[in-house]
Amino acid sequence: MPLEPTQLVDDIMRRWPMTIRAFLNHRMHCVGCPIACFHTVADACREHGVDQAEFLADLRAIIAQGSVPPARDGSTPITARWPT
Repeated sequence: MPLEPTQLVDDIMRRWPMTIRAFLNHRMHCVGCPIACFHTVADACREHGVDQAEFLADLRAIIAQGSVPPARDGSTPITARWPT
């Protein structure tokens, strides 16, 4: 299924959890937001003043790569793990 601007933010983050980094990199407050299940990517980009084409390109690249990208500040993402 191709990623479209009409898809719900919550659906994207649930299907491809590695995309959460893109939301954080673009300073979007969608992670954990109760409106994420109602907002589309287009809505979120408009609300946060983010270029939709650039954001979709970032999301698609992350999904194609299949892994979490580095943060824009160059820091390495930390993978949370439950104690064993």
